[in-house]
Amino acid sequence: MSLRRPNGFISAGFNPLKVPNAPTIGTATSAGPTSVSVTFTAPSNVGGSAITGYVATAKKTSDGTTISGTGSSSPVTISGLTTSSAYTVTVAAVNSFGAGPSSAASNSVTPVGQELYSWGGNVSGGLGLNDTVNRSSPVQVGALNTWETVAAMSRTSGAIKKDGTLWTWGLNGNGVLGQNTGYGVNRSSPVQVGALTTWYKLSAGSYDNNAGAHFLAVKTDGTMWSWGANGSGQLGQNDTDARSSPVQVGALTEWAEVAAGVFSSLAVKTNGTLWSWGKNEYGQLGLGSKNPGYDYSSPVQVGALTTWSKVAMSQLTCAAIKTDGTLWMWGFGYQGQLGMDLSGGPAARSSPVQVGALTNWAAVSVTKISTFAVKTDGTMWAWGYNGQGRLGLNISSGNRSSPVQIGALTNWSKISANVRLGGAYGGVCLAIKTDGTLWSWGNNIYGVLGLGDAIVRSSPAQVGSLTTWTNISTGSATALAIKTS
Repeated sequence: MSLRRPNGFISAGFNPLKVPNAPTIGTATSAGPTSVSVTFTAPSNVGGSAITGYVATAKKTSDGTTISGTGSSSPVTISGLTTSSAYTVTVAAVNSFGAGPSSAASNSVTPVGQELYSWGGNVSGGLGLNDTVNRSSPVQVGALNTWETVAAMSRTSGAIKKDGTLWTWGLNGNGVLGQNTGYGVNRSSPVQVGALTTWYKLSAGSYDNNAGAHFLAVKTDGTMWSWGANGSGQLGQNDTDARSSPVQVGALTEWAEVAAGVFSSLAVKTNGTLWSWGKNEYGQLGLGSKNPGYDYSSPVQVGALTTWSKVAMSQLTCAAIKTDGTLWMWGFGYQGQLGMDLSGGPAARSSPVQVGALTNWAAVSVTKISTFAVKTDGTMWAWGYNGQGRLGLNISSGNRSSPVQIGALTNWSKISANVRLGGAYGGVCLAIKTDGTLWSWGNNIYGVLGLGDAIVRSSPAQVGSLTTWTNISTGSATALAIKTS
C-alpha cells in the first residue's frame, strides 16, 4: 500500500482533484487491551485512481497524541494504544496520488482487556485451570486479557479471543475439542484449534454428561462450521459421523446466528430465515412433524419467514426471537417451559408458537425444563420447572406455564441457563445487569453459582462485587465469564 503524498499539493496539503474524498466514519470499538477497531464506508468519489487502502488514526483524548494503522478495507485495527485511555478515530482513503482528507471523528473508545474466569465442576479439566479441582468462586483462566466469547458444556469449554482465534479445553468425547484427537486426549487448559484468526461466534451443546456434545461456530466470512458428536446428524454434515476438527456445513456464506442443542441444532441466516437439523423426536426442529423417523442430518428451513433474529436451544426445547420483538417456542413442554399451558393436550409443539403477544423480547436462554428471557425494558422473566428455586422467584416449587417476572428490577442485560438432570432436576442460571454486576441462582452443585459455597439459591444472588462482567455461559455444572480488566 502506498501512503505517499502526491507531488504538487495545493496549500491545503492535498490535491482534491486527484486524491479520494473522505470516508464516512462508522463505529470504533475496543479490539483488545491496546487496540481499537473502526468501521467506515468507502467514499463514493475515489479521486484520480482506485483506492489502494486506508489510514486510520487514533487520537488520545487526554494529550492529543496519535497512532495510525492501515488496512485495505473496513474495519481497520490500530494497535499500540494505551490501555484504559480514551481515543477518537478518523479514517482517510489512499490512492496512487496520496491520502485524501480525513473523515469526521468517531465515537470515543477506550481499549480494554477482557479476562476469562471459570468456576464449578472440573472433573475433566473443563475450567481450564490446569487441574481437575472444583471451584466455588470465579478463578482467572491464565493471565491473558484478550478473550471475547465463551461457550460452556457440562465438562467441555470453548472460547474465541479478540484476535479471532478459537480455543477449547476439557473432556474430549467424540473429538469435541476440535483438535483432531479422540477419546482420552482431554485438556485442562485452553488449546488453540488450528491457526485461523477468523472465528466470530460459538455455541456449545451437550447433555448433563456431555452426551451429544458438539460445537457450532460462524466465521467472519459467514461460513458455518461444526465438530464433535453427530449420532443424530446434529453437525449438519449429511451423515452421522463424529468430527474431531471443524468441518464447514455446506458452502454458504450467509450464516448469522447458531444454537447448538444436544442432538439437534438451529441457525439463522443473514436473510432472516430459520434452519434446523438433527434429532426431532419431540418436534424440536420446528418442521411440523415429530418422531425419530423425521431426523435430518443437514439444515432444513423452518417455514418461509425472513424475520428471525435470535435463537436458543436445549435438548428438546427451542426458542427464537423475531425482528419485531416477538418470542416463539416449540419442542417439548411438559414442565411449562414453552410458555403455554399444555396440561389439556400433547406436551409438545412441532412448529413455532408465539409466547403471548408482546413485542419487546430482547434475549432468551432455554433449558430442557425451564426458560428465561430479558425484555427491552430490562426486566427478566422465567417459566417452566421450578425445583430448587430454579426460576429465581424466591420459592423452591410451583412450576409456571407462562412468563413470570423475576423481581422488579429493570436493569437486566444478559442471561445464560442450563440444567442438571441429577438432583431433582436442578439447574443453574447466570445473569449480568447493565451495571456490569454478575448474579446467579438455582442448583449449586460443585459451587457452580460462584458464591463460595454449595447452597441452593431461589433468587438472584450477586457473585462478588465487581461491576465489569461482559459475557457469560454456563453448562450444567461449569460456568464461564469474561470481565474487563
